[in-house]
Amino acid sequence: MFSTVNLKKLVTSLLLPLLIGLFAGFLTRGNMDIYQRISVPPLAPPSVAFPIVWTILYILMGISLYIVRVSRASGEVKKIGYIFYALQLFFNFIWSILFFNLGAYTFSAVWLAVMIVLILLNIIWFGKVNNVSAYLLIPYLVWCLFALYLNIGIAILN
Repeated sequence: MFSTVNLKKLVTSLLLPLLIGLFAGFLTRGNMDIYQRISVPPLAPPSVAFPIVWTILYILMGISLYIVRVSRASGEVKKIGYIFYALQLFFNFIWSILFFNLGAYTFSAVWLAVMIVLILLNIIWFGKVNNVSAYLLIPYLVWCLFALYLNIGIAILN
């Protein structure tokens, strides 16, 4: 696929989502135990699954970003893709604070629904650059749809 790897772009592309996720985790670390104390809907995974899944998803997001960054696609198409990438990542970051720190379960579900729309738009625009970069975001979309189910369930049950 790539003749050479641009190590600087690869590392920065991977670090962006990983560091944002780590920072969100840092800001919510004192409230993560809330998941153990609230009622959760059926199919809710154990809390230990979340950091594992999110790490994998952030890595896939970083690889997706890297593919777009090194592509030869039009600058305008890439720019729009970057905007949706940044917006969904911002919404991802804020969701953790809304849910864990503020306990705003209903509002965080609405926030997450908007984030899912942004992820879809991100997939569409990254797909205009490179299909693989779009496909790498599909597990993230599926997980966020599952998270929306959990979030709505938690809002109803609590």
